[in-house]
Amino acid sequence: MFNIFNSDSKKQTTRQQGSLTETFAANHLISQGLQLIDKNIHCRQGEIDLVMRDGATYVFVEVKYRKNNNFGGALAAVSYAKQQKIKHCVTFYLHQLGLNEYNTPCRCDVIALTGDIQQPEITWLKNAF
Repeated sequence: MFNIFNSDSKKQTTRQQGSLTETFAANHLISQGLQLIDKNIHCRQGEIDLVMRDGATYVFVEVKYRKNNNFGGALAAVSYAKQQKIKHCVTFYLHQLGLNEYNTPCRCDVIALTGDIQQPEITWLKNAF
């Protein structure tokens, strides 16, 4: 795997940092056998960071990065309200494909990246909510 972060990472905007962490997470999931389908799906209620496939299962991934675990860390940043917004976006995304959440195998995962952005610690919660 190659280093996707440059040495000027401290000068990056939040949006650039988010894009890099999503790419890092996607590469990690691809190395675990998942297939990238789509990125940054927007709907009225929010956004889905990554859409992957794990065999026949659609995997909707929320990516969170935190430099440290102060204030609860990356996992704590995925609140109940955020989960509800993601679920709404999942329904929207599946309906756009002519599918529905009741008859389509799918799950919501969280990838939490913590620490040095050059080599963060990765926590992958499958079927997180």
